[in-house]
Amino acid sequence: MRLARVGLPGRERPALVDDQGLLYDLAGEVDDIAGEVLTTALLDRVRGLDPAKLPAITGKTRLGPPVGSIGKIICVGLNYADHAAESGLDIPRSPVIFMKSTTAICGPNDDVVIPRGGEKTDWEVELGVVIGDTARDVLESEAMRHVAGYLVVNDVSERAFQLEHGGQWAKGKSCDTFAPLGPWFVSADSVLDPQRLRMSLKINGHLYQDGTTANMIFPVRKLVTYISRYMTLLPGDLISTGTPAGVGLGQRPPVYLRAGDVIELEIEGLGRQRQSVVALQDSRCRAVD
Repeated sequence: MRLARVGLPGRERPALVDDQGLLYDLAGEVDDIAGEVLTTALLDRVRGLDPAKLPAITGKTRLGPPVGSIGKIICVGLNYADHAAESGLDIPRSPVIFMKSTTAICGPNDDVVIPRGGEKTDWEVELGVVIGDTARDVLESEAMRHVAGYLVVNDVSERAFQLEHGGQWAKGKSCDTFAPLGPWFVSADSVLDPQRLRMSLKINGHLYQDGTTANMIFPVRKLVTYISRYMTLLPGDLISTGTPAGVGLGQRPPVYLRAGDVIELEIEGLGRQRQSVVALQDSRCRAVD
C-alpha cells in the first residue's frame, strides 16, 4: 500500500496511490497520514478501502511529505562502512544517533534551499523508517512489529555548519528544506526485505551514490531496538537510517551543491525525488501532474 499527501504546504490532504500511480482522496476516511493513523489497526482499515469508491484526484498538484505531524526525526550517522571510510572515520561499534529538526521537512520535489552563509551543502540518500505502534525498549525479535512503513529521505547537510561551527551535528542538518521526504509512504507489508533495496542519487545527471541497504552496519530491526532503549518512539516518528558512500564531502576534491543544480534520488520500490537547488530568495514548491 502506498499513501501520499497532496496540496500546498501546510494544507496537504491524504491520498491513496494505486498501482498505476493514480491518486485517490482519503480525506473522507482519515484526517491525515499521521499519528494514530499509522498504527496497525488503522492502517489495516485504510488497506481495506476500495480505490474505485474514493474520489479521484486529478490535475496538477504538489506532492507533500507523505507523513504529517512527525514528532521527531532520529538520524543514524556512519551506518555504511564505505561512507565511514570516505569520511575518514572508524566503523562505529554502536549506532551514532542525532536529531534533525522537523522544520527541515519538505516535499519530495520541493526546492532545496542553500541557507544564508552555506558553503558546503551536501546530499545523502537514505532509507526512512516510519514508526507505527509505540516502541519503548523493544526486543530485537519484536522490533519490526513497530514499523509502519518506509519512505525516501534526502538528508541534506550543510557541512560547514555541521563540522566547523562547533558543537553537535544538528545545526548542519536542520536548515529549512533539508529533509525532503517521499514521494510515497509505503507500508511495511509491501516491502519484502528492507535490507535488500537499491538506492541511488545523481547530481545534474551524474551518478554519485549507488548502493544498497544490504550494506547497513546496523539494520532496521537493530536500530529500532537500540533507539527505543533511549527514547520512546511514537506513531509517525521517523528514523533516517544512514547513507552509502558518494556524498559530496567524500569526493576528491569535495563537491558541494550550488544554485541551479538538480538532485535526483530513488530507492527501489519507494519512489523517486527530484529537487532543484536554489539560493534562499528563489525557493518555491513544485507541482506535478
